[in-house]
Amino acid sequence: MDSTVFVATCDLAGLTRGRGVPERDLDEVLRRGVGWVPANLALTCFGGIAEENAFGSTGDLRLMPDAGAGVVLPETDGHPQVRLFLADQTLPDGEPWDCDPRTFARNALADLRERFGLEVVASFEHEFMLDGSEGTAPFSFARYRGAEPFGSDLVELLARTGLEPETWLPEYGEDQFEITLAPTSALVAADRAVLLKEIVRDLARRHGRRVTFAPLQTPNGGGNGVHVHLSLVDAATGRPVLFDEQRPGRLADLGARFAGGILAHARALTAITAPSPSSFLRLQPHRWSVGGIFLAERNREALVRICPTSAVGGGDPERQLNLEYRAADATANPWLVLGSLIRAGLAGLASGDQPPEVWPEDMADQQFDEILSLPANLSEALDELEKDTVVRDWFAPELLRTHLDVKRAELRAVEGLDPVDVCRKVADAY
Repeated sequence: MDSTVFVATCDLAGLTRGRGVPERDLDEVLRRGVGWVPANLALTCFGGIAEENAFGSTGDLRLMPDAGAGVVLPETDGHPQVRLFLADQTLPDGEPWDCDPRTFARNALADLRERFGLEVVASFEHEFMLDGSEGTAPFSFARYRGAEPFGSDLVELLARTGLEPETWLPEYGEDQFEITLAPTSALVAADRAVLLKEIVRDLARRHGRRVTFAPLQTPNGGGNGVHVHLSLVDAATGRPVLFDEQRPGRLADLGARFAGGILAHARALTAITAPSPSSFLRLQPHRWSVGGIFLAERNREALVRICPTSAVGGGDPERQLNLEYRAADATANPWLVLGSLIRAGLAGLASGDQPPEVWPEDMADQQFDEILSLPANLSEALDELEKDTVVRDWFAPELLRTHLDVKRAELRAVEGLDPVDVCRKVADAY
Protein backbone atom coordinates (compact mmCIF):
# COMPACT_ATOMS: atom_id res chain seq x y z
CA MET A 1 0.00 0.00 0.00
CA ASP A 2 1.46 3.36 -1.06
CA SER A 3 2.63 5.69 1.70
CA THR A 4 1.94 9.41 1.70
CA VAL A 5 3.29 12.59 3.24
CA PHE A 6 0.95 15.10 4.89
CA VAL A 7 2.30 18.64 5.37
CA ALA A 8 0.30 20.42 8.05
CA THR A 9 -0.25 23.53 10.05
CA CYS A 10 -2.60 24.25 12.94
CA ASP A 11 -5.16 26.97 12.38
CA LEU A 12 -6.87 29.47 14.65
CA ALA A 13 -9.58 26.93 15.45
CA GLY A 14 -6.90 24.60 16.80
CA LEU A 15 -7.47 22.14 13.96
CA THR A 16 -4.71 20.54 11.89
CA ARG A 17 -5.00 21.19 8.18
CA GLY A 18 -2.68 20.71 5.23
CA ARG A 19 -1.94 18.83 2.01
CA GLY A 20 -0.94 15.29 1.18
CA VAL A 21 1.59 14.22 -1.47
CA PRO A 22 3.05 10.87 -2.55
CA GLU A 23 6.01 9.73 -0.47
CA ARG A 24 8.15 9.52 -3.60
CA ASP A 25 8.10 13.36 -3.59
CA LEU A 26 9.33 13.61 0.03
CA ASP A 27 12.75 15.11 -0.73
CA GLU A 28 11.29 17.79 -2.98
CA VAL A 29 8.55 18.61 -0.49
CA LEU A 30 11.06 19.01 2.34
CA ARG A 31 13.07 21.34 0.11
CA ARG A 32 10.29 23.37 -1.50
CA GLY A 33 7.16 22.85 0.58
CA VAL A 34 3.62 22.85 -0.82
CA GLY A 35 1.22 25.59 -1.78
CA TRP A 36 -1.18 27.19 0.68
CA VAL A 37 -3.68 30.05 0.81
CA PRO A 38 -3.83 32.95 3.32
CA ALA A 39 -7.62 32.68 3.68
CA ASN A 40 -7.20 29.17 5.11
CA LEU A 41 -6.24 30.95 8.33
CA ALA A 42 -9.84 32.18 8.49
CA LEU A 43 -11.41 28.70 8.57
CA THR A 44 -13.73 28.19 11.53
CA CYS A 45 -14.05 25.03 13.58
CA PHE A 46 -17.40 24.39 11.88
CA GLY A 47 -15.87 24.22 8.42
CA GLY A 48 -16.49 27.46 6.55
CA ILE A 49 -14.23 30.48 6.07
CA ALA A 50 -15.22 33.50 8.15
CA GLU A 51 -16.91 35.79 5.66
CA GLU A 52 -15.27 38.84 7.19
CA ASN A 53 -11.55 38.20 6.83
CA ALA A 54 -8.49 40.14 5.81
CA PHE A 55 -7.47 37.98 2.85
CA GLY A 56 -10.40 37.20 0.62
CA SER A 57 -9.46 35.18 -2.45
CA THR A 58 -6.05 36.78 -2.98
CA GLY A 59 -2.49 35.82 -2.10
CA ASP A 60 -0.37 32.67 -1.93
CA LEU A 61 1.79 30.98 0.68
CA ARG A 62 4.02 27.96 1.10
CA LEU A 63 3.78 25.34 3.81
CA MET A 64 7.46 24.66 4.53
CA PRO A 65 7.77 21.40 6.50
CA ASP A 66 10.15 21.15 9.44
CA ALA A 67 11.97 17.84 9.03
CA GLY A 68 12.48 17.72 12.80
CA ALA A 69 8.77 18.16 13.55
CA GLY A 70 7.30 15.06 12.02
CA VAL A 71 5.99 11.63 12.97
CA VAL A 72 5.40 8.41 11.08
CA LEU A 73 1.98 6.83 11.57
CA PRO A 74 2.55 3.18 10.63
CA GLU A 75 0.46 1.06 8.30
CA THR A 76 -2.18 -0.90 10.20
CA ASP A 77 -5.35 -2.79 9.30
CA GLY A 78 -5.69 -1.40 5.81
CA HIS A 79 -4.63 2.13 6.74
CA PRO A 80 -1.47 3.13 4.82
CA GLN A 81 1.56 4.66 6.45
CA VAL A 82 1.59 8.46 6.64
CA ARG A 83 4.50 10.79 7.35
CA LEU A 84 2.98 13.82 9.08
CA PHE A 85 5.15 16.95 9.13
CA LEU A 86 4.37 20.26 10.81
CA ALA A 87 5.20 23.29 8.73
CA ASP A 88 5.79 27.01 8.88
CA GLN A 89 3.53 29.14 6.72
CA THR A 90 5.80 31.34 4.62
CA LEU A 91 5.55 33.78 1.76
CA PRO A 92 6.17 32.30 -1.71
CA ASP A 93 9.85 33.30 -1.53
CA GLY A 94 10.29 31.45 1.77
CA GLU A 95 10.34 34.54 3.97
CA PRO A 96 8.35 34.32 7.23
CA TRP A 97 4.65 35.23 7.10
CA ASP A 98 3.60 37.59 9.87
CA CYS A 99 0.38 35.67 10.47
CA ASP A 100 1.94 32.22 10.97
CA PRO A 101 1.16 31.01 14.51
CA ARG A 102 4.30 28.82 14.71
CA THR A 103 6.48 31.78 13.76
CA PHE A 104 4.65 33.85 16.39
CA ALA A 105 5.69 31.36 19.08
CA ARG A 106 9.26 31.08 17.81
CA ASN A 107 9.68 34.88 17.82
CA ALA A 108 8.37 35.19 21.39
CA LEU A 109 10.84 32.57 22.60
CA ALA A 110 13.68 34.31 20.76
CA ASP A 111 12.79 37.63 22.43
CA LEU A 112 12.77 36.02 25.88
CA ARG A 113 16.23 34.64 25.28
CA GLU A 114 17.59 37.88 23.83
CA ARG A 115 16.16 40.21 26.48
CA PHE A 116 16.50 38.09 29.62
CA GLY A 117 18.78 35.19 28.73
CA LEU A 118 16.01 32.69 29.47
CA GLU A 119 14.62 29.62 27.74
CA VAL A 120 11.41 27.73 28.42
CA VAL A 121 10.84 24.08 29.15
CA ALA A 122 7.18 23.18 28.65
CA SER A 123 4.58 20.46 28.52
CA PHE A 124 0.91 20.42 27.49
CA GLU A 125 -1.43 18.07 29.42
CA HIS A 126 -4.45 16.94 27.39
CA GLU A 127 -7.79 15.57 28.50
CA PHE A 128 -10.36 14.03 26.17
CA MET A 129 -13.47 11.86 26.14
CA LEU A 130 -13.27 8.34 24.67
CA ASP A 131 -16.59 6.72 23.94
CA GLY A 132 -17.48 3.29 25.28
CA SER A 133 -16.45 3.79 28.91
CA GLU A 134 -19.94 4.30 30.35
CA GLY A 135 -20.58 2.91 33.80
CA THR A 136 -16.98 2.93 34.94
CA ALA A 137 -15.81 4.97 37.92
CA PRO A 138 -13.40 7.91 37.77
CA PHE A 139 -9.72 6.95 38.07
CA SER A 140 -10.71 3.28 38.23
CA PHE A 141 -8.84 0.26 36.96
CA ALA A 142 -12.09 -0.80 35.30
CA ARG A 143 -12.10 2.31 33.10
CA TYR A 144 -8.39 1.96 32.46
CA ARG A 145 -8.86 -1.63 31.24
CA GLY A 146 -12.03 -0.73 29.39
CA ALA A 147 -9.99 1.47 27.07
CA GLU A 148 -7.87 -1.46 25.91
CA PRO A 149 -6.37 -2.13 23.49
CA PHE A 150 -6.63 1.57 22.55
CA GLY A 151 -4.76 2.74 25.66
CA SER A 152 -1.73 0.49 25.33
CA ASP A 153 -1.60 1.11 21.58
CA LEU A 154 -1.65 4.86 22.21
CA VAL A 155 1.20 4.79 24.71
CA GLU A 156 3.25 2.55 22.40
CA LEU A 157 2.59 4.76 19.37
CA LEU A 158 3.48 7.96 21.23
CA ALA A 159 6.74 6.36 22.38
CA ARG A 160 7.52 5.13 18.87
CA THR A 161 6.92 8.56 17.37
CA GLY A 162 9.19 10.27 19.92
CA LEU A 163 6.51 12.16 21.84
CA GLU A 164 7.69 10.72 25.18
CA PRO A 165 4.46 9.74 26.98
CA GLU A 166 4.61 10.00 30.78
CA THR A 167 1.18 9.02 32.10
CA TRP A 168 -2.06 7.61 30.68
CA LEU A 169 -4.95 7.63 33.10
CA PRO A 170 -8.72 7.43 33.50
CA GLU A 171 -9.90 10.87 34.61
CA TYR A 172 -12.80 12.28 36.63
CA GLY A 173 -15.37 13.08 33.96
CA GLU A 174 -17.60 10.56 32.24
CA ASP A 175 -15.60 8.70 29.53
CA GLN A 176 -12.64 10.98 30.31
CA PHE A 177 -8.93 10.20 29.99
CA GLU A 178 -5.73 12.19 30.30
CA ILE A 179 -2.42 11.79 28.51
CA THR A 180 0.73 13.65 29.54
CA LEU A 181 4.02 14.02 27.71
CA ALA A 182 7.48 14.65 29.11
CA PRO A 183 8.66 18.27 29.42
CA THR A 184 10.84 19.47 26.57
CA SER A 185 11.93 22.68 24.85
CA ALA A 186 8.95 24.97 24.43
CA LEU A 187 8.47 24.99 20.66
CA VAL A 188 8.82 21.21 20.54
CA ALA A 189 6.23 20.95 23.34
CA ALA A 190 3.77 23.04 21.32
CA ASP A 191 4.49 20.96 18.21
CA ARG A 192 3.77 17.82 20.23
CA ALA A 193 0.49 19.31 21.42
CA VAL A 194 -0.59 19.67 17.78
CA LEU A 195 0.59 16.17 16.85
CA LEU A 196 -0.86 14.48 19.93
CA LYS A 197 -4.44 15.37 19.08
CA GLU A 198 -4.12 13.96 15.57
CA ILE A 199 -2.41 10.78 16.79
CA VAL A 200 -5.19 10.20 19.33
CA ARG A 201 -7.96 10.88 16.80
CA ASP A 202 -6.35 8.75 14.12
CA LEU A 203 -5.79 5.81 16.47
CA ALA A 204 -9.36 6.05 17.79
CA ARG A 205 -10.73 5.91 14.24
CA ARG A 206 -8.67 2.80 13.54
CA HIS A 207 -10.10 1.22 16.71
CA GLY A 208 -13.65 2.11 15.72
CA ARG A 209 -13.96 4.54 18.63
CA ARG A 210 -14.73 8.24 18.87
CA VAL A 211 -12.91 10.90 20.85
CA THR A 212 -13.52 14.59 21.48
CA PHE A 213 -11.15 17.15 22.95
CA ALA A 214 -13.95 19.72 23.33
CA PRO A 215 -14.08 21.71 26.59
CA LEU A 216 -17.45 20.15 27.49
CA GLN A 217 -19.81 17.54 26.09
CA THR A 218 -22.63 18.77 28.34
CA PRO A 219 -22.82 22.04 30.31
CA ASN A 220 -22.72 20.34 33.72
CA GLY A 221 -20.40 17.50 32.78
CA GLY A 222 -16.70 17.04 33.36
CA GLY A 223 -14.56 19.37 31.30
CA ASN A 224 -11.48 18.84 29.15
CA GLY A 225 -8.67 21.31 29.69
CA VAL A 226 -5.13 21.70 28.44
CA HIS A 227 -2.83 22.54 31.33
CA VAL A 228 0.31 24.28 30.11
CA HIS A 229 3.37 23.75 32.30
CA LEU A 230 6.22 26.24 32.01
CA SER A 231 9.69 26.25 33.56
CA LEU A 232 12.32 28.92 32.99
CA VAL A 233 16.00 28.02 32.66
CA ASP A 234 19.16 30.04 32.17
CA ALA A 235 19.89 29.89 28.44
CA ALA A 236 23.66 29.77 28.94
CA THR A 237 23.82 27.09 31.63
CA GLY A 238 20.48 25.26 31.48
CA ARG A 239 20.06 25.87 35.23
CA PRO A 240 16.44 26.21 36.45
CA VAL A 241 15.69 29.69 37.77
CA LEU A 242 12.17 29.43 39.25
CA PHE A 243 13.06 27.88 42.62
CA ASP A 244 13.80 29.96 45.73
CA GLU A 245 13.34 28.22 49.09
CA GLN A 246 12.98 31.54 50.93
CA ARG A 247 10.11 33.03 48.93
CA PRO A 248 6.33 32.41 49.11
CA GLY A 249 5.51 29.20 47.32
CA ARG A 250 9.27 28.76 46.84
CA LEU A 251 8.81 30.75 43.63
CA ALA A 252 11.72 33.05 42.78
CA ASP A 253 11.05 36.76 42.24
CA LEU A 254 11.70 36.36 38.52
CA GLY A 255 9.10 33.60 38.29
CA ALA A 256 6.56 35.58 40.30
CA ARG A 257 6.96 38.58 37.99
CA PHE A 258 6.63 36.32 34.95
CA ALA A 259 3.39 34.95 36.43
CA GLY A 260 2.31 38.52 37.23
CA GLY A 261 2.40 39.39 33.54
CA ILE A 262 0.06 36.50 32.80
CA LEU A 263 -2.33 37.63 35.55
CA ALA A 264 -2.24 41.24 34.38
CA HIS A 265 -3.38 40.32 30.88
CA ALA A 266 -5.45 37.26 31.73
CA ARG A 267 -8.82 38.56 30.60
CA ALA A 268 -7.45 39.21 27.11
CA LEU A 269 -5.34 36.04 27.07
CA THR A 270 -8.36 33.81 27.50
CA ALA A 271 -9.61 34.91 24.08
CA ILE A 272 -6.54 33.09 22.72
CA THR A 273 -6.27 30.17 25.13
CA ALA A 274 -9.96 29.23 25.57
CA PRO A 275 -11.47 30.39 22.29
CA SER A 276 -14.53 28.25 21.62
CA PRO A 277 -18.23 29.04 22.22
CA SER A 278 -18.32 26.44 25.01
CA SER A 279 -14.96 27.19 26.67
CA PHE A 280 -16.24 29.60 29.30
CA LEU A 281 -18.96 27.24 30.46
CA ARG A 282 -16.05 25.22 31.89
CA LEU A 283 -14.02 28.12 33.28
CA GLN A 284 -16.09 28.76 36.40
CA PRO A 285 -15.45 28.54 40.15
CA HIS A 286 -15.71 25.19 41.90
CA ARG A 287 -15.21 23.20 38.69
CA TRP A 288 -11.51 22.48 39.23
CA SER A 289 -10.72 24.65 36.21
CA VAL A 290 -10.18 28.34 37.07
CA GLY A 291 -12.00 30.11 39.89
CA GLY A 292 -10.36 33.49 39.29
CA ILE A 293 -7.27 35.40 38.24
CA PHE A 294 -4.74 34.61 40.95
CA LEU A 295 -1.44 32.85 41.62
CA ALA A 296 -1.50 30.10 44.22
CA GLU A 297 0.54 27.25 45.56
CA ARG A 298 -1.02 23.91 44.52
CA ASN A 299 -4.56 25.34 44.29
CA ARG A 300 -6.44 23.95 41.26
CA GLU A 301 -8.79 26.92 41.13
CA ALA A 302 -5.89 29.28 40.34
CA LEU A 303 -5.28 30.69 36.90
CA VAL A 304 -1.57 30.10 37.51
CA ARG A 305 -0.65 27.30 39.89
CA ILE A 306 2.75 26.71 41.48
CA CYS A 307 3.04 22.96 41.09
CA PRO A 308 4.22 20.75 43.95
CA THR A 309 7.62 19.11 44.12
CA SER A 310 8.76 15.89 45.72
CA ALA A 311 12.08 14.77 47.14
CA VAL A 312 11.00 11.12 47.14
CA GLY A 313 13.59 8.87 45.53
CA GLY A 314 16.10 11.68 45.27
CA GLY A 315 13.86 14.11 43.41
CA ASP A 316 15.30 17.61 42.97
CA PRO A 317 12.72 20.34 43.81
CA GLU A 318 14.76 22.94 41.93
CA ARG A 319 14.32 21.01 38.69
CA GLN A 320 10.69 20.12 39.33
CA LEU A 321 9.16 23.49 40.21
CA ASN A 322 7.03 24.85 37.38
CA LEU A 323 4.09 27.12 36.70
CA GLU A 324 0.84 25.68 35.38
CA TYR A 325 -1.50 27.84 33.31
CA ARG A 326 -4.98 26.36 33.66
CA ALA A 327 -7.27 28.42 31.41
CA ALA A 328 -6.51 26.69 28.11
CA ASP A 329 -8.26 23.98 26.17
CA ALA A 330 -7.76 22.02 22.97
CA THR A 331 -9.84 24.39 20.83
CA ALA A 332 -6.87 26.77 20.97
CA ASN A 333 -3.82 26.83 18.73
CA PRO A 334 -0.90 25.57 20.88
CA TRP A 335 1.61 27.87 19.17
CA LEU A 336 -0.55 30.93 19.87
CA VAL A 337 -1.10 29.77 23.45
CA LEU A 338 2.63 29.34 24.02
CA GLY A 339 3.62 32.57 22.31
CA SER A 340 0.96 34.58 24.15
CA LEU A 341 1.98 33.21 27.57
CA ILE A 342 5.63 34.02 26.82
CA ARG A 343 4.72 37.53 25.70
CA ALA A 344 2.68 38.05 28.86
CA GLY A 345 5.55 36.75 30.98
CA LEU A 346 7.93 39.11 29.17
CA ALA A 347 5.60 42.00 29.95
CA GLY A 348 5.67 41.03 33.61
CA LEU A 349 9.46 40.80 33.68
CA ALA A 350 9.83 44.18 31.99
CA SER A 351 7.16 46.07 33.94
CA GLY A 352 8.95 46.60 37.24
CA ASP A 353 5.65 45.96 39.04
CA GLN A 354 5.52 44.23 42.38
CA PRO A 355 5.12 40.47 41.96
CA PRO A 356 1.63 39.18 42.75
CA GLU A 357 0.66 37.68 46.07
CA VAL A 358 0.85 33.90 46.32
CA TRP A 359 -2.52 32.80 47.67
CA PRO A 360 -2.49 29.94 50.15
CA GLU A 361 -3.43 26.40 49.22
CA ASP A 362 -6.39 26.42 51.63
CA MET A 363 -8.17 29.58 50.50
CA ALA A 364 -11.47 30.33 52.19
CA ASP A 365 -14.53 30.89 50.02
CA GLN A 366 -14.77 34.53 51.00
CA GLN A 367 -11.27 35.14 49.63
CA PHE A 368 -12.55 34.39 46.14
CA ASP A 369 -14.65 37.56 46.39
CA GLU A 370 -11.40 39.58 46.41
CA ILE A 371 -10.16 38.05 43.16
CA LEU A 372 -10.71 39.34 39.63
CA SER A 373 -12.82 36.94 37.59
CA LEU A 374 -12.32 35.67 34.07
CA PRO A 375 -14.64 36.90 31.30
CA ALA A 376 -18.09 35.34 31.49
CA ASN A 377 -18.05 34.18 27.87
CA LEU A 378 -16.04 34.23 24.66
CA SER A 379 -17.68 37.41 23.40
CA GLU A 380 -16.56 39.27 26.51
CA ALA A 381 -13.06 37.80 26.20
CA LEU A 382 -12.78 38.98 22.59
CA ASP A 383 -13.78 42.48 23.69
CA GLU A 384 -11.08 42.33 26.37
CA LEU A 385 -8.53 41.29 23.74
CA GLU A 386 -9.42 44.30 21.62
CA LYS A 387 -9.20 46.64 24.63
CA ASP A 388 -5.81 45.42 25.90
CA THR A 389 -3.37 47.51 23.88
CA VAL A 390 -0.36 45.62 25.23
CA VAL A 391 -1.68 42.25 24.10
CA ARG A 392 -2.95 43.63 20.82
CA ASP A 393 0.53 44.84 19.91
CA TRP A 394 1.99 41.32 20.20
CA PHE A 395 0.21 40.28 16.99
CA ALA A 396 0.51 41.31 13.38
CA PRO A 397 -2.65 43.32 12.66
CA GLU A 398 -3.98 40.80 10.13
CA LEU A 399 -3.38 37.89 12.52
CA LEU A 400 -5.28 39.61 15.32
CA ARG A 401 -8.10 40.64 13.02
CA THR A 402 -8.41 37.12 11.62
CA HIS A 403 -8.54 35.59 15.09
CA LEU A 404 -11.35 37.98 16.05
CA ASP A 405 -13.18 37.31 12.77
CA VAL A 406 -12.95 33.53 13.15
CA LYS A 407 -14.11 33.50 16.75
CA ARG A 408 -17.02 35.85 16.13
CA ALA A 409 -18.06 33.74 13.14
CA GLU A 410 -18.06 30.68 15.43
CA LEU A 411 -20.22 32.56 17.93
CA ARG A 412 -22.68 33.47 15.18
CA ALA A 413 -22.84 29.80 14.18
CA VAL A 414 -24.22 28.87 17.62
CA GLU A 415 -26.36 31.96 18.14
CA GLY A 416 -29.75 31.05 19.56
CA LEU A 417 -28.71 27.56 20.67
CA ASP A 418 -29.09 26.58 24.31
CA PRO A 419 -25.93 25.55 26.23
CA VAL A 420 -26.63 21.84 25.69
CA ASP A 421 -26.68 22.26 21.92
CA VAL A 422 -23.66 24.60 21.96
CA CYS A 423 -21.63 21.97 23.79
CA ARG A 424 -22.80 19.25 21.42
CA LYS A 425 -21.96 21.28 18.31
CA VAL A 426 -18.47 22.15 19.56
CA ALA A 427 -17.86 18.56 20.71
CA ASP A 428 -18.70 17.31 17.21
CA ALA A 429 -16.08 19.68 15.75
CA TYR A 430 -13.30 18.49 18.07
